Amino acid sequence: MSCHCGKDESYETCCLPLIKGDQRARTAEELMRARYAAFVEAEVDYIMSTHDPDTVHQVDRDSTAEWAKQSEWHGLEIIETEAGGPEDRFGRVDFAATYELKGTKVEHRESATFRRDGDRWLFVDGTQIAGPPVVRDAPKIGRNDPCICGSGKKYKKCCGKAA
Repeated sequence: MSCHCGKDESYETCCLPLIKGDQRARTAEELMRARYAAFVEAEVDYIMSTHDPDTVHQVDRDSTAEWAKQSEWHGLEIIETEAGGPEDRFGRVDFAATYELKGTKVEHRESATFRRDGDRWLFVDGTQIAGPPVVRDAPKIGRNDPCICGSGKKYKKCCGKAA
């Protein structure tokens, strides 16, 4: 079974050693992956401890814990990285995290910034980024077009009626 972070390793050998403090992330991406796994496992202590001390006050620990526990996590996709290597001081990781909360599926896309403090990577902050454009599989139905269900009514008076 692969790790929550999407790597083809077990959680016990991939992200757990970082979350438990036995190892430190060598790159910004590795920290991003471990933080995602920490959300999946609701390991809020790790999430808070890897947050930049200058911005951690912006995070509500209790609501973060509640959100992590109530969410059903579906996956992490690393979209792009910039710098963030073992010798860098700063890095950026663009990612998409998919989860479900109260029956609603969410794809959270973010450009996350990281900084290295000594031998330790820290999450600084993130900016939400737009997802890819939605591509329509079928032609657009106009409000005054015949309804697709075959009722003979206009779409706006039938299946397209606002609830």
